[in-house]
This record gives sequence, structure tokens and C-alpha cells, in this order.
Amino acid sequence: MKALLINGSPNAAGNTYQALAMVAAAMNEAGVDTEIVQVGTAAVQGCIGCRRCLKTGCCGMKDELYHHIYEQLEEVGGIVIGSPTYFAGPNGSLCALLDRLYYSAGAKLAYKPGATLAVARRGGAGTTLDRLNKYITYNNQPLVSSFYWNMIYGMRPGEVQMDAEGAQTLRHLGQNMAWMMQCVAAGPKPPVAEEPRAWTHFIR
Repeated sequence: MKALLINGSPNAAGNTYQALAMVAAAMNEAGVDTEIVQVGTAAVQGCIGCRRCLKTGCCGMKDELYHHIYEQLEEVGGIVIGSPTYFAGPNGSLCALLDRLYYSAGAKLAYKPGATLAVARRGGAGTTLDRLNKYITYNNQPLVSSFYWNMIYGMRPGEVQMDAEGAQTLRHLGQNMAWMMQCVAAGPKPPVAEEPRAWTHFIR
């Protein structure tokens, strides 16, 4: 059993990576394998609305980051998305990636547990979480929580290690993710939609 963790920070070993590593360590201890994938510093193309993915099930743009994640979606049992807080929201490169990933391949993650976390210097973490949670709650995925909001604080690399409450929150998030993934794997198959999807467009 494996979980995929996406580091939405351009800093390879910065606070967001360290926060995700706290979650991963707790999951590993509970018997779940993990991989942390970094968005990195290269430009990430946003969705251009070409809708080619509706025919192929895969985004038509050929970039290594998207395809590395896409190729793992069938085998992973859960996903954790972490981001630094930029202007009270997630990193734009991360959102560009997730827009394409969830629109083209969300079905591969449906009914698999998901969680999000935000790193902030001081404010804006709540709206960062809200934006990231939208991907999971749009997609028939159980949203995994901890005993507090999944936020941790720090500006310079390593400062998140000094946020004792934030670190504890993320360790518990990792425990809950592992438990939820194991429950889903052991439980009944997810429900099958019996009625066609209703689309209501207000501009006609």
C-alpha cells in the first residue's frame, strides 16, 4: 500500500517538504509506503481547456511532472497535497498541476483518501487549505483530518520543526491517513452511481 505526497513548494528541502516528511514518517510507521514528489522550479503549464483528455483520459500536454504522477494514480491508495502559503493561497504552479490532474484523471483517485496541509509564515493558511480541499471534496474522495487544522508555521527552512503543535498535528494526520487507507482497502467496494450526472448551466 502506497500514498503519494505532492510538495507544492519550489524549495526541494524547505518547510513544505519537511512538513510532508512528518506525515510520511507517521504513515511509514503505520505500514504505508510513501513517495514525495516535488513540483520544483520549472514552469508548470495550466489547463488550456482543449478537452483532449475527455477522449484519452490523460492530459495532452507532455510534461514529465504530470506524467510521473499520472502513471502512479492506479496503484496509490491515497494522496496528500502540501503547499506553502502565497498571498493567502497555494503556490500557483501546484494549482496549475492539480487543475490538469483532477480534470483529466480524477477518476483514478476517486474514493481514495486525500489530505492537504499548508505551511505559512503567519496568516493565510486557512484559505490555502480551503483551496486545496476543493480538489478532494469535488472528486468523491474521503477528506482526512487531524485533531486540529493541518497547518504548520515557519518561514526559514527548518523553522517548522520548532512548531511543536503543528508537528504533532501532522504526525496525527499521517496516522489517520494510514488508518483510513487501510480501512478503505479492507472494506466494501465504493458505491456505483445509478443515475446520470445532472449538469445545470445558468447561461443558455
